Amino acid sequence: MKTKSLDDLFLDMLKDVYYAERKILKTLPKMARGAQSSELKAAFEKHREETEVQVERLQQVFELIGKPARGKTCPAIDGIVEEGEEILESFAGSEAIDAGLIATAQAVEHYEIARYGTMCRWAELIGQKQASKLLKETLAEEEATDFNLTKIADGSVNQAALKAA
Repeated sequence: MKTKSLDDLFLDMLKDVYYAERKILKTLPKMARGAQSSELKAAFEKHREETEVQVERLQQVFELIGKPARGKTCPAIDGIVEEGEEILESFAGSEAIDAGLIATAQAVEHYEIARYGTMCRWAELIGQKQASKLLKETLAEEEATDFNLTKIADGSVNQAALKAA
């Protein structure tokens, strides 16, 4: 059996995050429709547009390493998306729905931040400087989205959810 290398691990994680981004791309419109806050709806719509570009960047990374752009099922993202769908269903019409949607979205962002941070470092180590640069662009966007979601939550959403209780 062949010993696997950091290159193999990088490709494996790249496939994982490619699947995750494409899954998120399909989920963000549902989250935007379910959100009550116009600010949160706008944040989800903006992030959907960013995610489209992020998918394109991942395709560029696949090209850089000479591999086809293929995803690999990511149970972590599947689970987080499933939780988000449960929130959409269980809290529809509730003032608490936006707080739940932000919590779900931040779980996604934190997952992505961890993955992109790791992949940036690995890309550097395996000599893929251009791939690292592309991944760092996405990492910065994910961190900004997380920050913005916190701002929205702290600005009004959490208080609205609390008042409804």
